[in-house]
Amino acid sequence: MPRATPQDDPQPVPPVQPDLDDCCHSGCNPCVFDLYDEALERYQSALAEWQARQSALKAPKARTARSVPARQSKPRTRR
Repeated sequence: MPRATPQDDPQPVPPVQPDLDDCCHSGCNPCVFDLYDEALERYQSALAEWQARQSALKAPKARTARSVPARQSKPRTRR
């Protein structure tokens, strides 16, 4: 099975913040700034999930107890 690459999981792109002129100032519900705030929350959540996936891909794989040979202790001698 092929391994995932960064191209398979691109970093999320932040939403474009509207200009002050994009608001009509008539009390629309939802306002363009409300929509932006919602999109920004979705982006921040997606970014955190993406960063966690990237960290998991880059982290060295932990060795399991079965793959680690048992250490044999040498008998201690008194001097």
